[in-house]
Amino acid sequence: MTIEVKLLGASVLLGLLYIVIATGLATRERGVKWNAGNRDGDVKPLTGAAGRAQRASINFMETYPLFVAAVLAVVLADRTSAYTALGVQLYFWARFAYLPVYIMGITYVRTAIWVVSVVGLLLIAWGLF
Repeated sequence: MTIEVKLLGASVLLGLLYIVIATGLATRERGVKWNAGNRDGDVKPLTGAAGRAQRASINFMETYPLFVAAVLAVVLADRTSAYTALGVQLYFWARFAYLPVYIMGITYVRTAIWVVSVVGLLLIAWGLF
């Protein structure tokens, strides 16, 4: 199994981690009744770590479909290479680091980590050309 496929699988777990942490922090702020309820009506926006975790999760979901498509494309086209291997590693580990950095509110570093993940995506996509 290629590293591209291994990290694609690991990224599923990473995505779940983003969701679980964001949900846990939201529940801590809004309460179990809110989490178990229908969530009808307007809800006060999340603040602090819960708000940052929610935004980090949304950000992950914005780039994740691109990652999945790029990895599947290079694997199915049999175009994996050292560049695509580096790309998946950059994307995965940057996204792994992104969540705690965002939750802690470390500006600029968060943006730099995001840029590394995008470079990873570009390296994977480059494998198709």
